[in-house]
Amino acid sequence: MKITIYGKQMTVRESLKDAVEKKLSKFDKFFGEDTEAFVTCKVRKGVKIIEITVNYGGATFRSEEENETFLTALDRAVEGLERQIRKNKTRVEKMIKRGSVLIDDYDDDEYVEEDEFEIRVKTFPFKPMTPEEAILQMNLIGHTFYAFTDSDSGEVCVVYKRKAGSYGLIMQEK
Repeated sequence: MKITIYGKQMTVRESLKDAVEKKLSKFDKFFGEDTEAFVTCKVRKGVKIIEITVNYGGATFRSEEENETFLTALDRAVEGLERQIRKNKTRVEKMIKRGSVLIDDYDDDEYVEEDEFEIRVKTFPFKPMTPEEAILQMNLIGHTFYAFTDSDSGEVCVVYKRKAGSYGLIMQEK
């Protein structure tokens, strides 16, 4: 696994880099050599935050933890990542046992419904607006995200509320 460690507005010490590499090496049994892991370390208002993102075969596993020390945050982030990986592995194994992942039997028109969750579908008109207007609409309806058509580019975008209280904007990559 290729591990890239960043420090956001800080310099990451070698001891922390070594700890990150040691902790993430336990995931080598799940992933191949071409897997990429990105670790971001940052400090916000005296709280240490570690964010780990692992990209593998089209799947993204992400964990973010904050604590008084980087090592404790790292331990908790690795535990969260491991839970996600095991949950995904179990889900895939169940699908294989049910026979829903067999490539020979796959039909483009056939939809395989999972028993584990229900997907509710809502439709609404996408009105052209600015991201600021979309944030106002999102706050008015009390949601944590809002999809809209950008009035400048004409692209479908999503604004969302971040954990820290700020806002994010998701745009289509060109």
